[in-house]
Amino acid sequence: MIVTLTINPAIDRNVMADRLVFEDRAYILSTSEAAGGRGINASGVIHSFGGQTLAITTSSAKGGERFEQMLKASSFPVEFVRIRNEIRTNLTITDRQGLTVKLNELGPSIDASELKRLGKAVEKQLGKAEWLMLCGSLPPDVATDFYAKLIVMAKKAHVKVLLDTDGEALLEGLEEHPTVVSPNQQEAERILNMALIMRSHFLNAAERIKEMGAESVVLSLGSRGAVGANDRGLIEAIAPRIDAVCPIGAGDALAAAFVWAMNQGLDFADAVRWGVAEGTASAKLPGVRFASLEQAKLIYDKVEVRPA
Repeated sequence: MIVTLTINPAIDRNVMADRLVFEDRAYILSTSEAAGGRGINASGVIHSFGGQTLAITTSSAKGGERFEQMLKASSFPVEFVRIRNEIRTNLTITDRQGLTVKLNELGPSIDASELKRLGKAVEKQLGKAEWLMLCGSLPPDVATDFYAKLIVMAKKAHVKVLLDTDGEALLEGLEEHPTVVSPNQQEAERILNMALIMRSHFLNAAERIKEMGAESVVLSLGSRGAVGANDRGLIEAIAPRIDAVCPIGAGDALAAAFVWAMNQGLDFADAVRWGVAEGTASAKLPGVRFASLEQAKLIYDKVEVRPA
């Protein structure tokens, strides 16, 4: 089983506009709402690929009914750990050309007793898990070593860990040597304190992040594909050219398909290829949606993987 943790979920409010422009009007074409969060998204992809998954997430004890009903409509199992404060609402606006603006709330405060219950919920599932995916930002007031402590817990249970987060939480998590980290370009730039512009920058960044403690790295580069780094060296997975409609969530899709492929016994390079295929296929879809296994297969054959 692949267990995902989303400590800072959201109700995602998605708006499709005819165009995004400054100092002129645009028109809303459609709106929708969905339960969101990186781990929740990952569980959805894994389930649609035929994998066994459990999503663990927080929910508000008061006012969380709508969020929980949205998730209960999905066909994968979810375990809710209820907290006192309301979960956040995020806003995504996308136009017909694929230009996207994403505005996220920081999230609720979570107290020590609630964090303890969340940790216990994860620990309870480790005996059944092959992988634990720690996904997304930490809410305000949560210590930045929260994920690092869960990595230690998972490693003691011989469970592989993918860490998909940002900033100090990523830096502290790296110190506990997760199985893989999957930053995007902007997250890598922040922890390395440098701009990544050229191909040589991407390759160097993946190597440096591995040296910071990860057993392996999948650096997601959007339309460029991804760079992978493990003990065998560096690889590039080059995505085919597509007309992207909405790239939001493509990184979540990439991480999920990568872990699904690794859990199927595929090698690292092929797992990165599947990740890029799923991320690219998802970016072709309108709104925050995720490609099916069949849709990903069509892209998989076009993804070029080569040693760097």
